[in-house]
Amino acid sequence: MRYICDFHIHSKYSRATSSQMVLSEIERWCKIKGIDIVGSGDLTHPGWFKELKNNLESDGSGLYTLRGSDKKTKFILTTEISCIYSKKGKTRRLHIIYFVPSLETAEKINKKLDSVGNIKSDGRPILGLDVKDVAKIFWDIDPDCLVIPAHAWTPWFSIFGSFSGFDSIKECYEELSPRIFGIETGLSSDPEMNWRWSELDNITLISNSDAHSPSNLGREANVLEIDSQNLSYAGLVKILKKNDKEKFLYTIEFFPQEGKYHYDGHSRCGVVFSPRESFKNKNLCPKCRKPLTIGVSNRVCRLADRKKIDGKGRVAYRSVIPLQEIIAEVLGKQKNTKTVDNFYFDLIKKGGSEFKILLDLSAAELKKITLPQIATAVEKMKKGEVFVQPGYDGVYGKVSVFNPKEMEKLFPKQEALL
Repeated sequence: MRYICDFHIHSKYSRATSSQMVLSEIERWCKIKGIDIVGSGDLTHPGWFKELKNNLESDGSGLYTLRGSDKKTKFILTTEISCIYSKKGKTRRLHIIYFVPSLETAEKINKKLDSVGNIKSDGRPILGLDVKDVAKIFWDIDPDCLVIPAHAWTPWFSIFGSFSGFDSIKECYEELSPRIFGIETGLSSDPEMNWRWSELDNITLISNSDAHSPSNLGREANVLEIDSQNLSYAGLVKILKKNDKEKFLYTIEFFPQEGKYHYDGHSRCGVVFSPRESFKNKNLCPKCRKPLTIGVSNRVCRLADRKKIDGKGRVAYRSVIPLQEIIAEVLGKQKNTKTVDNFYFDLIKKGGSEFKILLDLSAAELKKITLPQIATAVEKMKKGEVFVQPGYDGVYGKVSVFNPKEMEKLFPKQEALL
């Protein structure tokens, strides 16, 4: 059976996160999106942990369901921790995802972390500890915990980030590096970019939403094939550790150019550069002469040791555009408008879920339940026929399906579609 999993999310207790990131809303949006297994997020925060204990119940497999629900959405216990520390003469800022097998284990971990740092102020706590030491805390309490560096290429807070990261997993985790089985690729990179670096050949590449609001759940995800009778925490972790290509079917990806750190640039000056352009300008903004924010594409190029390769023998991936963005483009509206919302929820009702619409339904099936232009847009997206304006220095990129001439031909009067 196919399971779509989004392991990395946040709760209302994290900074810059929607107050709607509560368990009931997370579960509701998982059904809208078509997510079967979702991370709990933020389990180190006392307030959120109390809500998890009071509202989740174990199904005996290491996974949890929301009390009073239909039990279809499974929760897996996860959290993200920010570590800021000095190592080898450089300040390091890394975000790491931790998977935990039970609430009992989580409670022990929280007690230990509370004695070494402040876990109360933020759902994603900031600890002044080496990531090695935090990993040891988790593993000493329960060796079945899984440790995965988050959004591994993001410039500011990641294991390979251009500002404060390392040049390899081994440099970061040293003797513990054999216990790091995977990384999260992040919105600004996709698996194909990561395949260029032999360092990652035996590392599982996972993708998650890092959602701070319910509507962003599943913007990236993982698709696994699991016998429903054997669905468990241990089974999921085993697939990720082994990089099991029979059971790990594919990841669902942003087009990486849409990520807000794909290219280099300086947002204050509106300067966006490809890696080659940055090199020509000595990594300086030509307007203010300050250093550019070196993005993911550039950083991958610096560490990669081979050119583009095919995906033979690797876990596949499928790039998608969020359905609300497709609808907004077709209707000629902004994404966060009532018109787009109404159209979106009507289409979800007819199509079943966002992932079913984006991944499973054929063009003919879509044309029966929505505008032909949306069906065409989804088909073009599936073929990778998109137009991109890369994101940079914290500014999201833009991905569209139709060029201006196509828009004029297909949609001469937008009002006629509404």
